[in-house]
Amino acid sequence: MDEKVIVITGAGSGLGAAMARKYAAEGHHICLIGRTREKLKETAATLTTDNYTICPLDVTVKRDVEAMFQSIKEEVGPADMLINNAGVGVFDTAENLDENAVHQMIDINLKGTIFCTQAVLKIMMKRNAGVIANVISTAGLEGKATETVYCASKFGVRGFTESLLAELKDTDIHVFSAYMGGMKTPFWDGIIEEENMEHMMDPEDIADVIMHNIKVRKNLNVDHVVIKNH
Repeated sequence: MDEKVIVITGAGSGLGAAMARKYAAEGHHICLIGRTREKLKETAATLTTDNYTICPLDVTVKRDVEAMFQSIKEEVGPADMLINNAGVGVFDTAENLDENAVHQMIDINLKGTIFCTQAVLKIMMKRNAGVIANVISTAGLEGKATETVYCASKFGVRGFTESLLAELKDTDIHVFSAYMGGMKTPFWDGIIEEENMEHMMDPEDIADVIMHNIKVRKNLNVDHVVIKNH
């Protein structure tokens, strides 16, 4: 397989880190994006190659996103694949969610996905090639109690993704989305007791499913997958 430049947001732990390891093992250059440099370094230490770039970034700040993707383009080449995986959840009843929690979920989950996509889209369109993959969650498919704003942000990403798919239908840019249930990742730290996470899915398995379906294949298109717990 030809080496690609693969940019993964939320790469400091969980699913993002799992995909980084698997794509790195295939010989691609991995750009690890996340808010915390130390967490990105921890992920990098688990890679079987030194063919990676650590990219600390707050995806909610558009000018910083643009600057980071320009830096990636200049240093290692334009992104061949963008995996929008960064996300955050604050869970409570609608009346109890504070303003900061609302801003955080909308800004990271929705705006961050939009800003990162915008940062790669023009050059992908110019090259008529590339993959944009959005990790959305089943919260983008159905409303859930104590997840009002989280679901709102994920429904927003779903709408953005489906509309992007329509805009790019006559191009060779592949748009893909994954809707999966709960995984055993640090996302749930402080939210769910560890003993109650045993029934959750393994991010390594989710990474395998996403990577298998994200591949561009001749004469067929998988635009989304839904991955649920037993």
